[in-house]
Amino acid sequence: MALDWIKLLCHDRRGKSAGPSTSSTPEDVSDHRTPSERDHDRILFSTPVRRLADKTQVFPLERNDSVRNRLTHSIEVANLARSLGTSLVYGEGPLSHIENAARNIPTILAAIGLAHDLGNPPFGHQGENAIRSWFLEHFRDSKPDLSGWTEAMKQDFLQFEGNAQTIRLVTRLQFHQSDLGLNLTHGTLASLIKYPSPSDKIKPKSSQVRKKFGYFQSEAPIICEIWNATGLDEGVRHPLTFIMEACDDIAYSVLDVEDAIKKRIVSVPDLLSHLELCAKKAEQYPERSNLIRRVIELARKRYEDYQSQKLTPSELNNISMELFRVYAIREMINSVYFKFRKELPTIMEGGWDKELIAESDAGALCEGLKTFAQKNAYSNRSVLEIELQGYYVLRGLMDIFWSAIERCATDEEKRAKQDPLNEYVFSRISDSYKRVFGKSSKTLPLRYRQYQLLTDMVAGMTDSYAVELYEDLRSRNGKPARQE
Repeated sequence: MALDWIKLLCHDRRGKSAGPSTSSTPEDVSDHRTPSERDHDRILFSTPVRRLADKTQVFPLERNDSVRNRLTHSIEVANLARSLGTSLVYGEGPLSHIENAARNIPTILAAIGLAHDLGNPPFGHQGENAIRSWFLEHFRDSKPDLSGWTEAMKQDFLQFEGNAQTIRLVTRLQFHQSDLGLNLTHGTLASLIKYPSPSDKIKPKSSQVRKKFGYFQSEAPIICEIWNATGLDEGVRHPLTFIMEACDDIAYSVLDVEDAIKKRIVSVPDLLSHLELCAKKAEQYPERSNLIRRVIELARKRYEDYQSQKLTPSELNNISMELFRVYAIREMINSVYFKFRKELPTIMEGGWDKELIAESDAGALCEGLKTFAQKNAYSNRSVLEIELQGYYVLRGLMDIFWSAIERCATDEEKRAKQDPLNEYVFSRISDSYKRVFGKSSKTLPLRYRQYQLLTDMVAGMTDSYAVELYEDLRSRNGKPARQE
């Protein structure tokens, strides 16, 4: 298939007629923003973006304001993506020929960089694991009636994905106008779909694009609409999605290490020693090995310069790491730029199914940083202890909310009076989530929609709110916390 940039950057919005602009409010006459720029602003000012400030990046419930949360991570990804987009559309950039590219492409990249983690539940990947394990046990022990369900409906919950929750959030849950969520353009929505595959067609070992799934069955009709408008299809990514993915990889590979150094878990010399080994392992690929060594040489020289200035160990590590970050990100962004430029013809044929950063000259550096973070940050005892707490908090909340949802969330206009605890718990569910539940397509089974009400509620929580709400509901229930 051959992709067309005019369709890929489609400015049409869901439920509106075709045309370069689809908004019809009086303010649009004097609004000189492009539809893509309005998309960015709708995302920026939405409530879920603010909630990212209290969602885990690496260190859960971190009260040290020098390390990152999901909000600062998303801002950094957005900035890297916007900067790379600017390089792609100016001068001899490979996308400079596209009409209005200078305004729209960097803006779309910034928008999807800002939005890419909106659907992540509290406590990061442990939150996803908690949701998946709850459904695995629930299906096994409760044996619910799933007659009429497709395999994809079942896997939506057993393989719960924050990426799919992001699409659900911006197209349904976050109210902007009517029942269209933020009502983003088809072009922005298409580029936000990181994994264009349903949950029953993932291929984690053989396909990067199908490594995970990107939308729930509840949003499948919306996805078809987006694909029709942009010329994409199942298993084919929007070209800008590859850029955003690379910027996400760059951000967390470098900056998670920086947070570990700010927490004094490791030092800059520890990092440089690790990367020396990575450079040696990559010697069969001279460009990759030399790139790592360039970064090491620059960072080590700066470290030695600052060593002579009688800084404290903490100051020495922090300022040296900040400069390492500059050198590493510069090399990685440049490598991704040239790799994207080289592979663009294949991407535009829908035939690229790899990671840009992994296939670029900076691939070994990125992988080396990830393994360093895995060993020294993600596996740190303090991180694991709080992740464990978050895991059981989320599962406990799901127990409590499911009891209320099963009894209170029905298709009937009037439900039987429940016990006071279930009534109270049900009242704590967001009114907007209950509104979406009430208006959900009746073509989906009731229990599917009830499960989604449950996941909408818990995935939308922040870390602190989840802990506080669990303690509140547990105390009202008069039962001790889960001990596992």
